[in-house]
Amino acid sequence: MKRALFPGRFQPPHWGHVYAIREVLKEVDELVVAVGSAQFNYIAKDPFTAGERIWMLREALREAGVDLSRVCTIPIPNVENNLEWLGRVKSYAPPFQVVYTGNPYVALLFREAGYEVRQQPMYQRERYSSTRVRELLMRGDPQWEELVPRSVAEIIKAIGGAERLRIAAAGEAEPHRW
Repeated sequence: MKRALFPGRFQPPHWGHVYAIREVLKEVDELVVAVGSAQFNYIAKDPFTAGERIWMLREALREAGVDLSRVCTIPIPNVENNLEWLGRVKSYAPPFQVVYTGNPYVALLFREAGYEVRQQPMYQRERYSSTRVRELLMRGDPQWEELVPRSVAEIIKAIGGAERLRIAAAGEAEPHRW
């Protein structure tokens, strides 16, 4: 059985993530989706909690018809030392043989650790990015909803994600500034 790791922040999950996961699942038996920066939330770059992102991912994949029995989603906190982070990923995740990523630095870390690394499938990267979704949310532009599955939009609305993001962007949510 081939199991792959797919790390990302998913702040928030969008159609590009769903596309990539569906494509990866064509090549592997199981996929471990690692929700990175799990300890960060309520700040402009990372407005959603790890639990909210896991929830959004599950609902987005369900909406897209993905067999959830083939997907394991785990939170991965960041650490300042990158090799320690790699060890943390290995300890939090079930064993995996291949890593799919679009991040060259993450690819380097895993390749140097002896893992097979493959380029994450991309879908209209210039259109579908979490940064773009957050920017549109902050501006109150309803176009953000076109970039995410309906279920993700509903969750963001239910948790007051747009307001949270606008407040966080003002800098009041960053403890190091208090």
